[in-house]
Amino acid sequence: MSPDLSTLPSAIVALDLTLISQGAEAKIYFSPDHPFIPSSLLGGAISTTISNPSAGYILKYRPPKRYRHDALDAQLTKHRTLSEARILYKLFLAGISVPSFIAVDPRLGLIWMENINGSSLKEWIWAREREIEEQLCDEGEYGQSQKRLEIIKPLLLSVGSEIAKLHFLDTVHGDLTTSNLLLRDGRRLGAEGATGLHQLMVPEPVIIDFGLAQQSTLPEDKAVDLYVLERAFISTHPIHSGEYVEWVLEGYVAGFGRGRKTAVFKVNEIMKKLDAVRLRGRKRSMVG
Repeated sequence: MSPDLSTLPSAIVALDLTLISQGAEAKIYFSPDHPFIPSSLLGGAISTTISNPSAGYILKYRPPKRYRHDALDAQLTKHRTLSEARILYKLFLAGISVPSFIAVDPRLGLIWMENINGSSLKEWIWAREREIEEQLCDEGEYGQSQKRLEIIKPLLLSVGSEIAKLHFLDTVHGDLTTSNLLLRDGRRLGAEGATGLHQLMVPEPVIIDFGLAQQSTLPEDKAVDLYVLERAFISTHPIHSGEYVEWVLEGYVAGFGRGRKTAVFKVNEIMKKLDAVRLRGRKRSMVG
């Protein structure tokens, strides 16, 4: 999809950009070019924090909102862009699996970051479910359940662990869905030379889109994050959502603070709040 050049700042019009998605708040562009470093120098004379420079880069752009007063719009754009960039950079430095931060221009509403060249968690699970059903159709539900346990559970444990690291730093995502978890190559399942489902890689989950993220020490805010993800599983994977959520929470509890005494207390509080948030959600569903 070609970008509408009339909506872009003059500073980036000359770049090779492809519009890949658009939301109410921002537009997401792909570019094969680093904003500062020539492609010929990447991976050679100059090293960067980008794990795979050949995968290209993502530019997040918050365009002006014409329905807002110019001064207010400029202030909000600057504040939100800076806030997202700071959180992304903080998490990257802390070793959490997020896209590498490259640059920010808060005045123009621009954030440059690493492109994660992989499928979403939602798409990956759909593909694995189809493969399991097709290849193990003669083994019944028990055989398929065991294969999901072997293939899908390790990834969802990792997803829970990454979310736990995020929350342990008192950062709340705000829009934690299976579409905002991307996957890149990780470790291989099964023996060398195996085929089919037995040679699958367990990808590394990467958390993206921190446009609604904020700092919060409240267990309730972290519980709401988990509840949003739980509802996303119910929506996109209704048949097996129960076990998927169970595996994510298992990884979350195990990964939160890595067993520190204060962390055990905090994660127990978050789980209690999650039960309360679920109850409120069910009441709203009943009332309509």
